[in-house]
Amino acid sequence: MTGALRVWAPSVATAAVATEGSTTPLVAVGDGWWEGPALRHGQDYAFHLDGGDARPDPRSAWQPHGVHGASRWFDASEHPWSDGSWAGRDARGAVTYELHLGTFTPEGDLDAAITRLPHLVDLGVEMVELMPVAAFNGAHGWGYDGVALWAVHGPYGGPAALQRFVDAAHAHGLGVCLDVVYNHLGPSGNYLAEFGPYFTDTHHTPWGSAVNLDAPGSAEVRRFVIENALRWLRDFHVDALRLDAVHALADTSERHVLAELSDAVAALAHEVGRPLSLVAESDLNDAIMVTPTDRGGRGMTAQWDDDVHHALHAMLEREQHGYYVDFGDASTFAAAVRDVFVHNGTFSTFRGEDWGSPVPDDVDPEAFVVFSTNHDQVGNRAIGDRPGGRCGTAASDPAPLAAAAALVLCSPFTPMLFMGEEWAATSPFQFFTDHPEAELGAAVSEGRLREFGGHGWAEVYGEDVEVPDPQDHGTFERSRLRWEEIELPGHAAMLAWHRALIDLRRTEPALARGDRHLTTVTVDPQDDGWIALHRLAPDGTSPGIAVVVNLGDDTVLVPLDGAAPVLVWDEATEVGADGVRLPARSVAVVRTPVAA
Repeated sequence: MTGALRVWAPSVATAAVATEGSTTPLVAVGDGWWEGPALRHGQDYAFHLDGGDARPDPRSAWQPHGVHGASRWFDASEHPWSDGSWAGRDARGAVTYELHLGTFTPEGDLDAAITRLPHLVDLGVEMVELMPVAAFNGAHGWGYDGVALWAVHGPYGGPAALQRFVDAAHAHGLGVCLDVVYNHLGPSGNYLAEFGPYFTDTHHTPWGSAVNLDAPGSAEVRRFVIENALRWLRDFHVDALRLDAVHALADTSERHVLAELSDAVAALAHEVGRPLSLVAESDLNDAIMVTPTDRGGRGMTAQWDDDVHHALHAMLEREQHGYYVDFGDASTFAAAVRDVFVHNGTFSTFRGEDWGSPVPDDVDPEAFVVFSTNHDQVGNRAIGDRPGGRCGTAASDPAPLAAAAALVLCSPFTPMLFMGEEWAATSPFQFFTDHPEAELGAAVSEGRLREFGGHGWAEVYGEDVEVPDPQDHGTFERSRLRWEEIELPGHAAMLAWHRALIDLRRTEPALARGDRHLTTVTVDPQDDGWIALHRLAPDGTSPGIAVVVNLGDDTVLVPLDGAAPVLVWDEATEVGADGVRLPARSVAVVRTPVAA
């Protein structure tokens, strides 16, 4: 099939398109838009602005020649979809699994990832979250430096492969969430500024000039962002989008771009007849993100909650450097579960100022995505070491991993796992790049070394630790999952533990629906020796579920009257009339009597 060619380039006097050796002038049709001849599926083309060098289409879906080369016309309707019976999946409450395509399988592409979907189904996953697929320069990277935001990275298989993946996921009963980045573009292959005022110096971000959301020309830039999001949801049948670092979307407009996006997605959801979700990564600790637009909020379906991670990680792994400085004891984790944010208007030592706002009681806890690890919390460590490599089955103390899984998966929030976490993967997930430009590659490598000193990692690893070079191909290769670990006894036990916990979420009424009012966290009043997360069933007639964790090195008694064992990590655990007796550094899940 063919499609009409359009491009927005408001500042140029002439525009033309080159196709198969010939060049055709484009026609100005008003408001900075140009139109040209219809193109057929698979046809290569590139733009010339004011007679300049060939440039790829800013809305190209297919860049088979790389981000500097010509675009290839992609007709999304070519795919024979088989998911007509797919009813969709709301992100809230869905057991989510985050993965990086390049390291998830040995092949590192979308088609290979399809072969691992049965594993996710068997695990109990309900939503697969793909780290960014937008095309970037080089073969491998995390994806957050994409420059062709409408295209699917060539080494992952291109746009048709993404359609095949989503179709296959739906056939397995899995929703798909796609990580998208609208707060900045990468440094290599970013030609947007040549087409129009996509950036502004009115605001500055950690990546330089901000994406233009409120300065002259911003109307079309906002349209570029919103239509990009709608295209993934409509043409690729994606169920949810995870929006990277939305706190860096500088927008002083009367109506924030996120609210505008939220309403547009809601309209599309109504049109297609299935739920479509937006999940924000926000550093602001403010429930305005998940407040409906008609109440003055941003209208996001859900948002990531780093404070729960920080509290859990610092409590179990006893790290309090850098941004963990205000976390660490069991009472802080209890506050995170009770209040959603630890910093909810309180002083943040790491930031040096008061931070966040209280979460209203009526906000659904499933609007907050929690995790014991994710790509950032592993990859942004100095050496990218996973919990499975620090305290997992390859080490002497896997119990903290089991405890983290139980506290996340039995929490009232929406739980997320990071690929390999379910079997305590020991392979690192390091920060890797593949910039072909020597100068840019060297700058990234030097910047990574500077980051090591600024985040307090010396307290963890020592001053002489060797920080992996992002540009070293070995850094990427080391980060691939080692699927053969699943067959090893310790890893198999951890996988079985995760499967059992996820099954509990499906079968126990006390875990079926998030409710902060029916959730309590009790801490050992003596010395933080234990902690108990207790969920009551909303129907009032079903038993409760409690996760009890011994944080110390001595046996403890957790006073839970009438408890009955469900899952125990250590066989020496005793559940009796006086409560749960836990060996050192262990965890158990118990059923508690129906609330009076």
